[in-house]
Amino acid sequence: MKILLFSTLYPSSVRPIHGIFVEARLRELLKTGQVQARVVAPVPWFPFRAQRFGEYAQFAATPREEHRNGVEVHHPRYLLLPKVGMNYAPYAMALGALPVVRRLQRQGFDFDLIDAHYYYPDGVAAALLAKWLGKPFVVTARGTDLTLISQYPFPRKLILETAARANASIGVCQALMDKLGELGADRSKLNTLRNGVDLERFVPEDRAESRRRLGLPVEGRYLLSVGHLIERKGHHIAVEALQHLPEVTLLIAGAGPEEAALKNLSRRLGVADRLRWVGVIPQTELRWWYSAADILALCSSREGWANVLLEAMACGTPVIATDTWGTPEVVSNPAAGVLMARRDASALAEAWVQLHAQLPAREATRAHAQTFSWEATTQGQLQLFQRVVDATA
Repeated sequence: MKILLFSTLYPSSVRPIHGIFVEARLRELLKTGQVQARVVAPVPWFPFRAQRFGEYAQFAATPREEHRNGVEVHHPRYLLLPKVGMNYAPYAMALGALPVVRRLQRQGFDFDLIDAHYYYPDGVAAALLAKWLGKPFVVTARGTDLTLISQYPFPRKLILETAARANASIGVCQALMDKLGELGADRSKLNTLRNGVDLERFVPEDRAESRRRLGLPVEGRYLLSVGHLIERKGHHIAVEALQHLPEVTLLIAGAGPEEAALKNLSRRLGVADRLRWVGVIPQTELRWWYSAADILALCSSREGWANVLLEAMACGTPVIATDTWGTPEVVSNPAAGVLMARRDASALAEAWVQLHAQLPAREATRAHAQTFSWEATTQGQLQLFQRVVDATA
């Protein structure tokens, strides 16, 4: 079976961890040997690469074509105008990608199915490509595409039209498929295939050794917060919680536009000396940070399926997380950790005390993560894709 993966959520040499969860699912699918794939991952057009332009400079620096982990990846450009781009983005994206997709077909990769990720604008653009090229397509919802963007009338209209035309929809958690059904999509076409965790990459390391390796004092208690430094991820809540947890050091792994504000907050609250900024950590090194920490905190306002939770658990580290969307499907028993009663600093501090009072064994936390291997998701994908291809043959 030949599939064309279509999504702006895909890593590149310039943004190596952007959309890494989409790449992970494809990588597991390719391991079966039953699928061939090409990736089309559009990026907005921008003319300048100077660092002062931030994320837009990264768009400009993204190569038009590259190979990642043995997969051919194309990055066509599309025009995205500030402020007015949301409504016309799917059309611009589809038109920008069409020449690349047709070239792939001429070169012999006449794919059987489009595997699109993120409902808006990516899934809507994929629907246009599928219509123009006469191909079936499947769309995976991943979080804010349904929890946030569907609140806007025009995108919601296009999301529902796309869901009606799609051969199937996939949600990375049941909550997202429930949401799509509530919006009006045909529930018979909705499927839940949760993200798995790489149990070979994320393994428990000795805690003391991990701390020595990372230059951390072996004694002490550490809370880890991992993710893009934006408000939605809630790093500020972890910083504020330090006021209530005088014995705790906070480790923040990530980068993003809120970094300066978070540093100012830590200084204003007088907790900067108990906060360590570790930057963006490569996936291959994350297990040392997860293993070094006593607990991982994820204080997001919205999450479809938070991969960091399973990664930490696979390393034997329990979690504290906000009770949002797919997260209760991950933090589903005491071995996993606890859910916060509210999304605020005092609730995080309360959860820290609660979890430490009955801290699960690392082996039990790892065992919980092992129930989320990629095998079931990969087999579910293969079966769904084959049904779609057979039905449209």
